[in-house]
Formats: sequence, C-alpha cells, structure tokens
Amino acid sequence: MKTRSSRQDVAEVPAEAVEHDGAARRAEMSRQLQADVDRSRRRQRAARYLGRLAIVVGMLALWNYSSGRLVDEFWVSSPGAVWERLSEWLIDGTILHHFAFTIRAMVFGLLIGTVSGITVGFILGMSRFLSDIFEPFILVVYGLPKIALAPLFILWFGIGIESKVILAAVIVFFLVFYNTYAGVHAVDRGLLDVVAIMGGGRSDRLRHVILPSCTAWIYTGLQLAVPYSLIGAIVGEIIASDRGLGYLLRRSSGTFDTPGTISALIVLAAIGLAFMALVRLSQKWTASWMRVQPAVGNAI
Repeated sequence: MKTRSSRQDVAEVPAEAVEHDGAARRAEMSRQLQADVDRSRRRQRAARYLGRLAIVVGMLALWNYSSGRLVDEFWVSSPGAVWERLSEWLIDGTILHHFAFTIRAMVFGLLIGTVSGITVGFILGMSRFLSDIFEPFILVVYGLPKIALAPLFILWFGIGIESKVILAAVIVFFLVFYNTYAGVHAVDRGLLDVVAIMGGGRSDRLRHVILPSCTAWIYTGLQLAVPYSLIGAIVGEIIASDRGLGYLLRRSSGTFDTPGTISALIVLAAIGLAFMALVRLSQKWTASWMRVQPAVGNAI
C-alpha cells in the first residue's frame, strides 16, 4: 500500500507543476499583450499630437509666407506682428486687465446658468404636472435669439459686469436645461420600478438611477455651454463695455489694428480650449467616480 501511494504522489507532482507552469505562461502572455497595447496607444497618441503640431506649424508658415506676398499685410497681419502685439500687451498689463474681466463674466454666467439649468431640468423632468405648466413659457423664451436680449440686459443692468453675466447665464441655462430635461425623460423606467419595488424613495431614485443616467446628457450640455458662455460675455462687451476682451477686440478693429484684433481672437480661442479641457477632465473624473459607486441593490 505504501509503495502504491508513493507512486501516485510521484505521478501527481508533475501534473501540478505543469499546471503551475501553464498559469505562469498565461500570466506572462497577458502582461506582454497589455504592454503591446500600451505601446500602441502611446504611439497613436504621439502620432496624433505630432499631426496637430504639423498642422499648426504649416498654417503659421503659410500665413507668414502669404503675408505681404499674396495678401496685403494690412488685412492679415503676420505671425511676427501678432507676437509683438501680444508681448506688448503682456508687458504693460493690458491683456491681463481685460482677461480678468472677461473670465469673471464668463465663469459667473457659466456657474449660474449651469446650476439653474440642472436644477430646473430635474424638477420639470421629474414632475409631469410642472412640466405641462411651464413648457409653453420656456419654449417662448427659448425661441428668442439670446443675443438679441443683450441690449435689454444692458438697459436694465448697465454696462458693468452684471449685464454680461446675465446674458451668459441665460444662454447657458437653456443649453444645460434641455439636455438635463431630455436626460431625465430618457431614464429606463424599468430601473425606477426596481428601485421602487426594493423600497427606495424619491431620493434613492434620484441618486442611484436618474443622476447617473443623466450625467452624459448634462456633460453634453456643458460642452455646448462653455463656448456659448464665452460668446455671451464677449457679445455684451462688444455692444457696451469699457473693459474685457470683447471691448479690446472692438477697439482694435475700430482702429484698424489687425495685429491687435487677431491677438484678441487668439486669446479667446485659448480660453475656450482651456475650459473645454477642464470640462472633459471633469467628465472623466465623474465617470470614474460613478464606476466605484455601489450598485442599486446594495445601496438601498
């Protein structure tokens, strides 16, 4: 009996060793595959950035070549002249003074419009009664060109920052509101019924079903709202203001200062890109945060 048992043990050892060796090989292959995928992604990212850089360099080269040769420099200026004007404004503090005013108007308008748009969108989206009452009035205001309201806001609130904030907030409100409202209506009713069956209340439905489902809709509205909040602030400054990048743009174009006009446009483009990048980072953070939240069944 002892001899037979020892033979069985000897026969079993190689099988276990083979199984362990196979698992190690599969783990090594998995790591190698992941490393290959990471390298491929890095190459694609590098190629994407190099492609963008090549486009920018090509456009600058074409602009510099055509200025004074193909097109009169008075109309298109040149990269060197624009750089000199930007440097001049940075040194004497002109750009920072007007930049700060525009940023304040844009940020306050974006915050007010976003918070109010999300709040009203959730309230009307979750209440059919209130939605039926307010929908005709919202459609009437939504149908108006928001830029046409700028003279009225300036008449009411003056040429200070208040009129620019209100104009930007109104524009942002409707973009965020309608996306939030549509997101609430697009929620899977089956999930709401599951929460109700499990004893969840209105707050549970809002936190664990409606809000996660509406996140993508809200961020879609935010991505639209960011450039439009800047547009609202700039339009208000162009119409009536003594400060801001819109005022600087109007003053430069009014004095036929082409380098100054293009410099102001470049600063505005940089602001828009920076805020869009912040929105995308916030969206990624929110998505990762939502993934680590407990499931509906465990949270109720």
